Amino acid sequence: MLLVLVASRGINGLASVNPLIALVAGALTSAAAIAAYVWLTRRVEGREADEVSLRNMWPGLFRGILLGAGLFTATILLIGMFGGWASVSWHSFGAFLVTLGLMASVAVSEELLFRGVVYRILEERAGTVIAVLASSLFFGAMHLVNEHATPWGAVAIALEGGTLTAACFLLTRSLWLPIGLHFAWNATQSGVFGAPVSGAESGDSGLLHLALHTSKTALTGGTFGPEASLIAMLVCTVPAILLLRRAHRAGRFRTGTLTGRLRARPE
Repeated sequence: MLLVLVASRGINGLASVNPLIALVAGALTSAAAIAAYVWLTRRVEGREADEVSLRNMWPGLFRGILLGAGLFTATILLIGMFGGWASVSWHSFGAFLVTLGLMASVAVSEELLFRGVVYRILEERAGTVIAVLASSLFFGAMHLVNEHATPWGAVAIALEGGTLTAACFLLTRSLWLPIGLHFAWNATQSGVFGAPVSGAESGDSGLLHLALHTSKTALTGGTFGPEASLIAMLVCTVPAILLLRRAHRAGRFRTGTLTGRLRARPE
């Protein structure tokens, strides 16, 4: 998370110089984070980090980007259909580029931490079910530090974002699909529509400037942003459940060493 904070400040600083430089900085930060993860995996665990294997990168990223962009676009259009939009106007292509760079570094760093480390280690010890639940709760709680965070917003992020990205990793055993999904969701939300992300101050961050009726909390998510809306919960929870079911049928669920010992212990 320190990397995310440092990267976000650095990219925002570069934005005043040149948005394209900020975009490149975000891509380089993401590549550096992955390289560090690969090195630490070899050094600490003595194995290759197959979950970030380059041979699976482009297919995983492509599917994840399509899924993430599609899910958020569906969410924001449904919010608009039910009267959640207050106003919308064109803003800035430069802001869009800056946001792409920032969201790339955020998505990569958070997925490496929460799915690549927290989820994977929990699953090895306690099994898939506990890993999905616990890593999702940690993921939601992390967003409580944001400026406009709310307890409900953290719960919503845990249920929709944490569970969905965990399901993507569980099904593919690759981080590229959840990275692509996470990046595209945030980039579409903030970079295209200019909506606040997870209770953070959005400012002028996108191609468009979309103002929502924050008083309609259930519909728009209030000051936390669309992720705390009931529509986002529905749009994200349904595919998460479908992916979890598919993973279960494919035999992807694991017991975990600690759970296995407890079950094997004689009464």
